[in-house]
This record gives sequence, C-alpha cells and structure tokens, in this order.
Amino acid sequence: MSNSFFKRFKKEEEPPVIEEEAPVWEDRIFWVSTMQKIAFPVLNNLSKGSLKKTMPFESNTSEGQKFAYLEAFARVFNGIAPWLELGADTSEEGKVREKYIRFTLQCIRNAVSSNSNDFIFVVEPKQSLVDVALFAQGLLRAKNQIWLNLPMDVQARIIRELKNTRIIAPYENHWLLFTSMIEAALLEFTGECDMERLTYAVSKFRDEFYIGDAIYSNGADFEADYFNSLVIHPMLNDILGVMRKYGLRDGEFLDVQLMRSSRLASQLERMISPEGTYPLLGKALSYRCGIFHLLSQAALLKILPKNVSPAQVRGALTEVIKKQFEGNQNFNSEGWLLCGLNASQTEICEDNINTGSLYACCAVFVALGLKAEDAFWELPSEEWSSKKAWSGQQIQPDQSINF
Repeated sequence: MSNSFFKRFKKEEEPPVIEEEAPVWEDRIFWVSTMQKIAFPVLNNLSKGSLKKTMPFESNTSEGQKFAYLEAFARVFNGIAPWLELGADTSEEGKVREKYIRFTLQCIRNAVSSNSNDFIFVVEPKQSLVDVALFAQGLLRAKNQIWLNLPMDVQARIIRELKNTRIIAPYENHWLLFTSMIEAALLEFTGECDMERLTYAVSKFRDEFYIGDAIYSNGADFEADYFNSLVIHPMLNDILGVMRKYGLRDGEFLDVQLMRSSRLASQLERMISPEGTYPLLGKALSYRCGIFHLLSQAALLKILPKNVSPAQVRGALTEVIKKQFEGNQNFNSEGWLLCGLNASQTEICEDNINTGSLYACCAVFVALGLKAEDAFWELPSEEWSSKKAWSGQQIQPDQSINF
C-alpha cells in the first residue's frame, strides 16, 4: 500500500550478509509496516475530518457508537506514541514517522475542536473514561513530539476535556486506574491534579488487590484473562513513573511494581506458542495481539527478566503479529479492522466491543519506541521459550520473584 515503506525493502538488492542477520532488519520493517496498515485509516480520516463519515461501525449492540471514534483514535495513539516520540530523522522510517507525527497533531486538533466534523471527545459516563485515559497515557508517552508541539489553545481544550472526566465515578476495579492516569497527565502538563483521584488506585492495588502472590483479574477472583497485561500493569508503570518524578510518597511503590511487571512479562512470553498463537482466556480477545501490551512495554522499559532475552521477545511478538496481520483476514475491503480474533468472528466479541475498540491491538507496538540500533532490534534472532521447549532444546525453568 502507498503509505508503507515495507515494499521498498528489497533483500535481493542488498549486499551479501550473514544469513541470520537479515530477519533482524525485516522484523522492525515488518512491525512498522503492519502498524501503518492498521493505523492509517484511522489517522488519515481523522486528520481530514472524515472519521465519523468513513469508519464503519460493527458491534453486537448499537450502544457504543457515540464512543467508537474516540476509542479508535485513543487506542491507535496510545500504542504508537512511543514510536512517535523518537521524532523524525533522515532514514526511511524517520520520514514515515514525521508523516505520522503530523497526522497525529492534526487528528488531535480535530478531535478536540467543537467546530470539527470529527469532534469526538464525548465525555459521558462511563465508557469515555476508558479512552480519555488511554489518550492521556499516549500524551505522556509522546510528550516531546506531540504535547509540546500542540498549539496552546489546543492544549487548553485538552486540559478541559481531561478535567471534565471528573464527573465520572469509576468502578471499583481496574477502572480506578483510568481516573489515576488522567490525573497523572494533568500533574505532568499543569503541575496540579486531584491528588485523591491520582493516588486512590495505587493504594487499592498495592494494599488490597495485590496481596502477596494474589492475582487481581478484572475484579473477579480466579478468572484468567489478559487485563493485567492490557491495562493494569502498563498503566501502573506509567502512573507511578509520574508520581516518582514529582516526589510523591506513593511513587516508592514503582520498584515493586516494575518487578511484578517483569514477572508477568516472563509469563506472557511463555504463553506464545511456537506457531505464534496463545491461550484464548477471558474477555477482550478481539483486542488481538494488544493483549501483549505489558510484554512489549517491559521491553521498552528494559525490565525484562535476565532469563528472557530481548531477541526472543522480539521473535515471539513478531510471530504473533504475523499470525494475525501478515494476511488480510482481519481487515475489510477498505482496510478497517473486523470484529474477531483472527477473521470476522463477531460471536467472540463482547457487547461493549465495536470497531473502535479493536484498535487496542496497537498496544503491541510500544516496543517500537526503542531505537532501531537498540539490542531489542539488533541482536540476532532467537527462538522463544515455547519454541525452544517443544523442539527439544534446553530451557530454563519458570522462575518466580521473591518480593
């Protein structure tokens, strides 16, 4: 497709290289190309003011249509923000990134302007709280390239919209993190916040939801799902990072939180089969590879455990992304995502899932915030845990962390 530079990479024109080195470059190019393939329809249309007009709405109910457009943009932005934060440069990828930075800046202008056809900040209980928080997290992740390059009047409108969410009372579960994330963004961008809304979620997770080795899962005991990776740990990591930056006492919890994230990352890596599939557990399976948000973020933050190399995480995640997006089975004829896991499979989608929700898959791309010369991208390809184990290779035992 015209917006991708993947087709420009022609291996046969390159000078001879050691055989295993070629996939190292191919992996990053494939990630960026796939990210574009997913994100382009959302960002291109919103930047032109045609998102509401163009984006299809697919869902088992009609209730989410008013939020679908904010969902799509916030989730795309949240996932690609670390990549945008690398900024433009003279490389092929850097030129593409410059284009997407411009896209995103214009998207935000349209999204928060009440005069725009694509004014999408609909702050009504409760669903909008989720995606305003994801948008706020994206702003924190791309402060230099996005937030600081927005006009002051647009920044002021964003601050107003963030504060407007204070009328929404979150559920007493992972939704508490949405209010906390918004307040963390307000603290970073304005120097002040509602301290109770900022710290309440942290204290609940530290003192109640996570006790000893207990696993909190979407407010339900003993329910296996991916919400710890999708939302909980990535948001705690970013919220606590802001709190520590500003010297808040609860920011001390960040050290333990990062260790817990490292442990979960190692478990997520082991869940990826040799074929790039994973267990179909719990809700939100239509978020596809976005369920590996935390594993990708652990690579970005360089908190992978010592027995899990960056190269094997790259290999595992690349295989997952290929399984779901190397073909076109998850896109309609106009390039929009279809409701499902690995095709059009509407029955697997919960009633609160719609076309916009599906763009949570972009969370897998946060590791693109690592520069191309980082070890994550440059180390020779390495097989991941399950691929080693099921082919008879030596593999270390799963190791817990002593807190």
